[in-house]
This record gives sequence, C-alpha cells and structure tokens, in this order.
Amino acid sequence: MISSVLPTYSRAPLTFVKGEGCWLTEADGRRFLDMGAGIAVNVLGHANSVLTQALTEQAGQLWHTSNLYEIPQQKALADKLVAATFADTTFFTNSGTEACELAIKMARKYWFEKDQPERVKIIAFEGSFHGRSSAGIAAAGAEKLTHGFGPLLAGFVHVPFGDIDALRAEMDSDVAAVILEPVQGEGGIRPFSDADMKAIREICDEVGALLILDEIQCGMGRTGKLFAYEWSGISPDIMLVAKGIGGGFPLGALLATENAASGMTAGTHGSTYGGNPLACAVGNAVMDVVATDEFLAEVNRKAGTLRQKLEGLVASHPDVFEEVRGSGLMLGLKCVAPNLDVINAGYSAELLMVPAADNVIRLLPALNISDDEMAEAVARMDIAANTVSKGSK
Repeated sequence: MISSVLPTYSRAPLTFVKGEGCWLTEADGRRFLDMGAGIAVNVLGHANSVLTQALTEQAGQLWHTSNLYEIPQQKALADKLVAATFADTTFFTNSGTEACELAIKMARKYWFEKDQPERVKIIAFEGSFHGRSSAGIAAAGAEKLTHGFGPLLAGFVHVPFGDIDALRAEMDSDVAAVILEPVQGEGGIRPFSDADMKAIREICDEVGALLILDEIQCGMGRTGKLFAYEWSGISPDIMLVAKGIGGGFPLGALLATENAASGMTAGTHGSTYGGNPLACAVGNAVMDVVATDEFLAEVNRKAGTLRQKLEGLVASHPDVFEEVRGSGLMLGLKCVAPNLDVINAGYSAELLMVPAADNVIRLLPALNISDDEMAEAVARMDIAANTVSKGSK
C-alpha cells in the first residue's frame, strides 16, 4: 500500500523535533551536528532569534494578501536586492524551481519582443541542476532527472562542464540564453573558474545572448560574497535566488536587468503566494544580517579554517577521501569510498552531511557556524572515516 506521503524521497531514518543553531535534536534525544543546513537553506542556523522575531512579529499582523495589492515588505526586500546586486528588478517566488521557470520564459519573451521568435535555444552545462519542474529538468538534461517524463520541453542544448570551446561552437543566432551555476551543487561542488566565467560572459555578448546564473545554492553569502558571480567581476542578465534567502522559510526570487526583463509586462507572469508579507519579512531579516561586509568577512575566515581542517582530514584518510573542492562554506569532499557509506557512518557519529554527484559529500553549514563547531564536525568526520575504513577491510 502506498504511503500517505508520496514515496519520492529516500529518507534517512531520523526524525528531528527541535533545532538550535547548527544542532538538531532527534526524537530519541540525540543531538546531531548539522553540516547540511537543510541543503544550504538555514544560512543562520535553526531557530535563529533574529529570524524568529521577524516571523513572529509579521505573523501577528498580516500573513497573506496576494499580489493583487501592494506589499511593503516585498518592495523593501526588492530594494535591498537591487541595491546589492547588478539587478534593476525582482520577481519573488516560493522556490528556486519557480525562479528557473520564469527565467526561461523571460529569456524567450525577450527575443520574441525583439521580433526574433526563432531565438529559443538555451545552452546549459552537463552536471547542472535547475530544479525538478518541466523546464528545470530539460535545462539540466540528466537521464536521472528526465527518464520517463517526456516529451521534454524543447530548445535546450548541453555542453560538457567547463568546456568553453564546446560552448563557443554551439553559439549562433538562435541562442536566446546560456544558463549555469557558478558552483554546481548537486553536480558535485564544481566551481567555474573566474577565467571561464569571464569567457562565458564575452561569448554571450558576442551574439547578444542573455546570461542566466543559477545562484540558488551558491548565493546568499555561501561563497564569501553575497553572490558567487562577484568573484569573477562579471554580472549576469538574469539570476535565480532561493534557499538561503528565506533562512528556512520558503522564498525564492528572480533578479534581472531592465533590459532582460523588458518583455515581462502586466499579465505575463504571476504567483499567488510569491513574495507574501510573511516570507518577505523573513527575507528582509536575512538580508540585514548576511549582506554586510563584516558578516561576509567572517564567512571567508571560517571557510579558510574549515578547508584547512578538511585538507588534513583527507591526508589522514587517503582510502576514504580524495580531495577538497568548492568555495567559501560550500565545500565538497570527493570520496574514494562510496560517499553514501561515509554519510551513513556520519549518522552513527551524530553528524549530518549531504550527498552529491561525482561521489562527493557536500558540506553546507550555517554561515554563522562557530570555530568550535567546525572543529567538532571534522572530528566526527574522522570517526565516520575510521568506521568506513574498518568496514572495507
């Protein structure tokens, strides 16, 4: 008999009932150190007092009105995002998947309004992940995402990760946009180099194609800049944001230049819940904390400390780990042993980690994790690695 919850998840046998900072309490009382943060969502940890206060105050005043009316909290958050980024305008969603859907619509509508309706081709990179909607899986193209869900949305072309020559070869007058994650998350914590980001921007400019950056996982301070594109010195035309922007409350956004958004007029897109007062009250509180030089400087400092400790861990367990990769507090451990074996051993050590493709373990802790908690996490990873080593002998 099928479960009352559609069985599309392979869940760990853990039930958490309380969270505080980087810690989650299981129903049986065990305390787990959380190095996944809800897959890069809880950027300020669990039950953060600033976010709790913002949510509680707004909940006592107004939850939802729909986008038929002005929403002051939404306008305030849009103003902050525009002021802090390349963007001129913002559309709020409930998730990153919805932001991706709008990005595809926006890019194609842009060219339609320029009397070039044939420009519908969108180039993406292998190993990407852009959500599980029809447009999202077509953009990613991976068999594990698309199998059984055809016919797929047409118009997507895929080139190997980081292959700039292959990208250039596909660029022609039919290309509407290029979409990529500056740091692939699900794909195994694979960053594009600054040189590649610059080259991709230049190639787009040569034919006038729009550049869409998916910063759903790598944005909101995760790499030590508010958004990862800032490291390369380029800027996109359209950007997808979600996960960390709500600090645990469902919220996403699409940011765009005035030019890229020029085709999106009244009635061309909408959302009942997107950007409602409750979500945007939390989003504003997240921005007030994360989008400061002081906070981001601390992320960079902690990232250096954690990476150094992880390099030592890899050196100590060459039969389990191969390398450390990533940027900021978006780090990956490329494994020699099966990554799920290490993650399962982590459960026994009361440590939570997140799997990814390419046999990688993702480490995506709260950005305000303490030095002591990072040291404790690596100590528990060491215990997990020892367990895996013994089990393989």
